[in-house]
Amino acid sequence: MTQLMDVTALAAFLDDHFGDSVGIEVERHKAGHSNETFFITRGGARYVLRRPPAGAFLPSAHDVGREFTVLSALEGTVARSPRTILRCEDDSIIGAPFYLMERIDGLVIRADLPEFLPHDDRWKVGEELVDALVELHSVDPASVGLDDFGKPTGYLERQLRRWNGQLELTLPFTRPLPDLEKVGAWLRDNIPSSPPSTLVHGDYKLDNVMFAPEAPVRLNAILDWEMSTIGDPLADLGWMISFWSEPDDPGGDMFADLTNVTVQPGFSHRKDLIARYEERSGTDVRALDWYRVLATWKLAILLEGSYARHLAGATDDPFFARMKDGVPALARRGLALMTGA
Repeated sequence: MTQLMDVTALAAFLDDHFGDSVGIEVERHKAGHSNETFFITRGGARYVLRRPPAGAFLPSAHDVGREFTVLSALEGTVARSPRTILRCEDDSIIGAPFYLMERIDGLVIRADLPEFLPHDDRWKVGEELVDALVELHSVDPASVGLDDFGKPTGYLERQLRRWNGQLELTLPFTRPLPDLEKVGAWLRDNIPSSPPSTLVHGDYKLDNVMFAPEAPVRLNAILDWEMSTIGDPLADLGWMISFWSEPDDPGGDMFADLTNVTVQPGFSHRKDLIARYEERSGTDVRALDWYRVLATWKLAILLEGSYARHLAGATDDPFFARMKDGVPALARRGLALMTGA
């Protein structure tokens, strides 16, 4: 943890900020694979600290300043977002920029289900996931000071340029991926017309939200906002649905490996979640398959960047060693989605 956190320097910084002298306890949260998350206990207060990973190969994918901006703006809206406390852009404190936000009690559903969630209530998880996304997309960016947070048009074109650029930066440090480049070319040649722009989360999926720790089923916080901007809301829906596995899925790629919990009995089907989003948001979702291909392509590029960090010895996360086979498998999935297979 010493590479990522100078506890003494952080304690002194917080003493200066809060105007008192209180010791801190720091615990690294190891569940995620993007920005680093630490639980900070200071006196009777509990916080969450977020900072970029060490040796980030794709810095724009780990923008904690962006997280802080959008979370601060969303306070008091219908969006289910944590409250921010402070931001520090001084790299000399802990070795990277960071921010502090409130710590909300809750559970992130990954491999295990909460004890209070009986079989008959599992469908509520998907409905809460959709409803919270609809609420986020209903927030008017201009009304919360985020009208300059992103451009209102051309989001999909910018996504393709950005992620293709990330891929071009990464491949010299890894290996050729011709299937992935074919997927990118197909996306470019088949761009759909976007619905009206909204705030988009950019990484919205089941394990990036938190549920209340007891019944009834209630999504109480959306987490991991570093990819947020103004853009096409169907990009969020396509990403979310791509990570929602079903029992009959072929498996064998990173989406299935990361989201197996929803294959258990009682969870909603993707088609039902898509229909609920369409009904509640009023957004036409007929082009959603294109957005699922986009999600597959983006995940592959993001993970290839992490694989480059692994090859360079810049990460201690064993998950990224699996990208040697995981990224090519995602490229093959993208090709299959393109053809409707």
